[in-house]
Amino acid sequence: MTVRRVGAVGATGIGVGSILGAGVFVVWGPAATHAGSALVWAVLLAGLVAALNAGSTAHLAAVHPVAGGAYAYGRAELGPWPGFVAGAGFVVGKTASIAAIALAIGEYWWPGHAPVVATAAIVASWALNSRGVTRTAAASVVVATAVVAALIAVVVAASGAPARDAGSSWLAAPATAFGGHVGGVLAASALIFFAFAGYARIATLGEEVRRPARTIPLAIALALGIALACYVALALVLPAVLGEDLAWSTTPLADAVEGTWLPVGVVTAAAVAGASGSLLALTAGVGRTAMAMAREGDLPRTLARVNARAVPVVAEGAAAASALVLVWAGGLAFAIAMSSFAVLLYYAVAGASAFRAAGAGHVASWRMPRVASAAGTVACVTLMASLPWVATVTAAAVLAVAGAARAVAGNAVGRDVR
Repeated sequence: MTVRRVGAVGATGIGVGSILGAGVFVVWGPAATHAGSALVWAVLLAGLVAALNAGSTAHLAAVHPVAGGAYAYGRAELGPWPGFVAGAGFVVGKTASIAAIALAIGEYWWPGHAPVVATAAIVASWALNSRGVTRTAAASVVVATAVVAALIAVVVAASGAPARDAGSSWLAAPATAFGGHVGGVLAASALIFFAFAGYARIATLGEEVRRPARTIPLAIALALGIALACYVALALVLPAVLGEDLAWSTTPLADAVEGTWLPVGVVTAAAVAGASGSLLALTAGVGRTAMAMAREGDLPRTLARVNARAVPVVAEGAAAASALVLVWAGGLAFAIAMSSFAVLLYYAVAGASAFRAAGAGHVASWRMPRVASAAGTVACVTLMASLPWVATVTAAAVLAVAGAARAVAGNAVGRDVR
């Protein structure tokens, strides 16, 4: 029998820790490249899309209080192939996230040598996970509290700093902001969604939390609300302080407090701690999702192998190796864009699954209106289409190869049965 130990506070801490783990420290530069000083509008749009999909996820978690997130929901509501698409999107997206988060650690820890640090971080995360070392709910609450406190300090310190480019104001309309236009705001929103997507981690706790039908929706709402408040504050302050320099910054929060009362080392410590915790959790999450898919025949059976500690070490190792390729061949902005595309695909399936579940009349403590689920699905597809084409094509190609492999494996099984 599964022992449900995690309560609302623990689940919220896990969600906040996953959301604020790394994206908040690095996403602003790539996003500002597209949205310019209209960054706050991109954040609000990304927050709206995240809220719509959070509602759908909460609805599905109430209907299906099991582990697996949209992979399990897609299989239950739409069938094996949509479930596979969601699961593959999660694995590909979060593998790219591992690369991005590791690079974030490198940018803050040793600027100019980020890939080297990222490599060490990924290898260390895989090694720790293989020994069964994971981030507990209690540790997640501690890390999340420390990161939120650091972000508040950054906002306060940066608000009192003189603007470095008086000609660039966050009040500028999208049409007049540097690089800013409707398409730019959409692209920036898609990238910023990378920094929101951690709330999916809560949905995977269906078999671990107490009273999941109530706890998961509440934890998702609280975690998303805390993250949105932090992001809006930063989207207002960072362009005002850094101006156009924001678009080129790989450590924007550290740059924003330089010369203020807040030591840059505090920001660096918060970034490394938050990102390291997320990296550990992501490595475990990707491995377990890949293992579940392998057991269903959606991925090679080898990935279902576990070690003496019941850790899917092969699946985690494959994800770590793939992330290392992205670290050295792609870079931070590419990894963020690739992750955003695949994760938005994941949530598009979740939205469609919630739309189907609402129509099926399932009894649940929380029900997402069908029109809202449909809007969230359409919004995900729209943001996917606005991302840089190189990252989009790469992610789509990887997903297509995975789908072809699944189809071939299924045909082989069918011939053997006959």
